[in-house]
Amino acid sequence: MPEPTAVDPVSAPDAAGRPRRTTRRFPLFTRDTARPEGGGRAAPGDAPAPVRQWPILVVLGTVGAGLLMTALDVFRYGLLLIGAAMLAGAVLRWVVPDVGMLAVRSRFTDMVTYTVLGTAIVLLAMMAQPRPWLTIPFLDDTLHYTISSQGR
Repeated sequence: MPEPTAVDPVSAPDAAGRPRRTTRRFPLFTRDTARPEGGGRAAPGDAPAPVRQWPILVVLGTVGAGLLMTALDVFRYGLLLIGAAMLAGAVLRWVVPDVGMLAVRSRFTDMVTYTVLGTAIVLLAMMAQPRPWLTIPFLDDTLHYTISSQGR
């Protein structure tokens, strides 16, 4: 009978020679990664790849349309579309149980990230010069070196 051997630094063989975990510490090297919660296919496995990944394609397509609008010098509407795509990604991540590659981390982390990025992009697009659609009064005092305060 061969001598049982340890497979990695945190495993030891049991009586049958199968490795078992001897500590609750994580292994030094990750050999496999777990799919994020909700990271399964958004459609059955026999569907074509674009159908299986429709949530990420919707978000990326909308971002691409926003970038095209920005490149065509309609920057404010393009940026609003990009921000709306991020917010739509947050809503999709919340509502759809399996979103495919739109799931990067945990559901909560993805939703917070998409919401913060989308909100920031929308607010910055609305505050962009010239002729901002949104003015925040305390920013005029805080950022007194901007173009808007030089005319006073």
